[in-house]
Amino acid sequence: MTKGGDPDILTDFVIPPNLSATNITGSFFTYTALRTLKGTPTFSVTKVSMAEFPALNGQSVSYAVLQYPAGTANPPHVHPRSAELLLLLDGTLEVGFVDSTANNKLYTQTLEAGLVHFQYNSDAKETALALSAFGSANAGTSSLPKALFATDIDDEVLAISFKTDVATIQKLKAGLA
Repeated sequence: MTKGGDPDILTDFVIPPNLSATNITGSFFTYTALRTLKGTPTFSVTKVSMAEFPALNGQSVSYAVLQYPAGTANPPHVHPRSAELLLLLDGTLEVGFVDSTANNKLYTQTLEAGLVHFQYNSDAKETALALSAFGSANAGTSSLPKALFATDIDDEVLAISFKTDVATIQKLKAGLA
């Protein structure tokens, strides 16, 4: 098996062979091609890698903007030198990957922008540590139990919405008081 990857980051940036340090300005570190993204009738990838943005050389980072018009797909593929983190900004995507170490088992999931989600450590003995990344410097969090059951939403409305009775809703509210 052959593996590849980026070299260790040893400098703040790498000057391309066709430039000298005296020719480097702030524009060398600014990529502007994504400012003019437009809708597309077919699946489209706008890459930002060393080829498009030489300032990324030596930084061990790149990204791509993927645009999916209705009914389009990004064909199955691999990234031989990298892991991938996909952040869905808008819409809904069916995503999946094949675990080649487990008899080619397929894992799939539907992602939705703004999807209600949670985390739960089901291990009764071991702690868990997680890191979340957000597409905002001020993402905020809205706790749904508090927003639903610690407000003045009418008990009958909540009972109908959750297909239960008013007594159950009142118990939930009491538990959050």
